[in-house]
Amino acid sequence: MWLFLAFLGVPLIEIALFVQIGGVIGLWPTLLVVVITAVIGTFLVRTQGLMALGKLQRSFAELDDPTEPLAHGAMILIAGALLLTPGFFTDAVGFALLMPPVRVGVFRYLRSRVRVQSFSMGGMHQHQHRPGPQSDVIDGEFTEVDPDKRPTHQPSGWTKH
Repeated sequence: MWLFLAFLGVPLIEIALFVQIGGVIGLWPTLLVVVITAVIGTFLVRTQGLMALGKLQRSFAELDDPTEPLAHGAMILIAGALLLTPGFFTDAVGFALLMPPVRVGVFRYLRSRVRVQSFSMGGMHQHQHRPGPQSDVIDGEFTEVDPDKRPTHQPSGWTKH
């Protein structure tokens, strides 16, 4: 139901704003404002998106929870779509989503509404026995190599003898 109201309400709001603003400043200035906001929005989305991508890469490199950088990236992507959509209301919402304090507030609101049941980083396995820091136990695997086997080919020259 909410989605239906959004698809009905947003175009009606945009049409009303176009009529009102166009009546005050005229047709060509109104169209110019729409084009300028799209150009400025594209530049801002690109810079904010690159910063969010950097934060996401850092969270992966440091094995931190990537939830917040991913959410910021998603909100920047939505902001870009809204800024490229002609209209004053969508531009206002898009520019608001480009402001980090607004994104933080939206993220906190969404985090309070969503419950995550489990989270794991790919490729990491939990071991049942973890030796302490003073332990001299080393867990490993080995393969026995038969010393009687000789290579059937000459070295490639890429490695030192």
